[in-house]
Amino acid sequence: MTHSLYYKFIMGYLLFGLLGFFTIATFSSKITDMYLLRENSESLYGEANQIASSYSSMYHGKEMNLSSSYPELVKEAQYLHSQIWIVDRQGKIVSDSQQPGKVGDLIANFDPTIMGNKSYAIGDYYHEFPYDVLSVHAPITGNYTTYGYVVIHLPLSYLRAEREGILNIIYLTAGVVFALSLIILLVFTKNVYFPLKKITAGANEYAQGNLNHHISVNTQDEMGYLAATLNYMSDELNKMEEYQKTFIANISHDFRSPLTSIKGYLEAILDGTISSDMSDKYLKRVISETERLNKLTQGMLTLNSLDCKGYLNRTNFDINRVIKDTAASFEGTCSEKGITFEVTFSDTIQMVYADLGKIQQVLYNIIDNAIKFSPEDSTIYIQASLKYEKIFVSIKDTGIGIPKDSLKKIWERFYKTDLSRGKDKKGTGLGLAIVREIIQSHGENIDVISTEEVGTEFIFSLPKSNSL
Repeated sequence: MTHSLYYKFIMGYLLFGLLGFFTIATFSSKITDMYLLRENSESLYGEANQIASSYSSMYHGKEMNLSSSYPELVKEAQYLHSQIWIVDRQGKIVSDSQQPGKVGDLIANFDPTIMGNKSYAIGDYYHEFPYDVLSVHAPITGNYTTYGYVVIHLPLSYLRAEREGILNIIYLTAGVVFALSLIILLVFTKNVYFPLKKITAGANEYAQGNLNHHISVNTQDEMGYLAATLNYMSDELNKMEEYQKTFIANISHDFRSPLTSIKGYLEAILDGTISSDMSDKYLKRVISETERLNKLTQGMLTLNSLDCKGYLNRTNFDINRVIKDTAASFEGTCSEKGITFEVTFSDTIQMVYADLGKIQQVLYNIIDNAIKFSPEDSTIYIQASLKYEKIFVSIKDTGIGIPKDSLKKIWERFYKTDLSRGKDKKGTGLGLAIVREIIQSHGENIDVISTEEVGTEFIFSLPKSNSL
């Protein structure tokens, strides 16, 4: 991967090092030159003033006799790594710490005021040197008169050598810092690049359909969180794939059974297997099977609409009234089986804020199941009570109950327990799936408590309305 993230990081790291050294070589060199020039010029100017002050008292009117102090002048020049001249007003060299043979030479075009406001000058000093020097002047005065000058020359090669020494220290320090910064590269490689390679490989596996692949990144940072999230996603997608296979198998089975019955009855009527006096009976069965298909189709359409957002039409209504009306709609069925309802409300009126039509469907589906799986001459208990600013609705029967291993599966589409298949011949397996989708779309919860041969209780919550 020529243009991988790691390659870019390495290039950025090397570019950082290159630009860093270039910056040091360019700006540090100039800054060091300026610093050394300023510091040395100030130091030399101070020394020149001290020498001029000590030599002023030795001047006796017309000439300067410096032979007695010459050894001290030489020592001072050696200490300063420079060359010291004593020059009279006309520019004649009176004393030279390094070249005594120059004593008596006249500096051509000597002008001590040429420096202006600056305390130093850089150059060959009136062509007296074959190389550049840093020169400073200090006047020798007495009786308010200037009699001569102390001139100190420091070769610029000395400043360059000093600069190189300082820059070598800076380069060495920068090199050590750059080497230590490799730790950042190592940390990036271990904590970012290697985990990212594993995550990328895992993503490629998922893209190719291998949802069983596990990304082995177990760190407690963002990379570990990302890997855990992708692992969870792959597990859920794998479950979804299995669910889709089961879903297709179930829906195929539930559509095939009534279609086979319809086809068989109609063929028997047409070929005379079923006599004309029995045809009405079997035509009614055909109608019953078509109603089952219609119910199955309507259930699927309902679930499809529940998957879409913004379908709820919330209003404020009395849940007590809705429960009574829904229970009353089962009067005929209950009379046949001798089933009665015992309804309990914690208050006369209990207003909720929900979709009236959808909640009616929830109550209808749950009560319909309770009646189907309840024995004859039994009681179904319905209760609505206020708790924590929510209305909790409970529907409890004393029927066959739900096996423990099926409790989590009853919410799946087209799922039927083995016990319910013998009782619920016309069911589609979509009722409880629709119930859960409706309750969850309201942002509420539904739960089930069941024991075989004892009964089943469904409990769901609805938001309380503040309006009466």
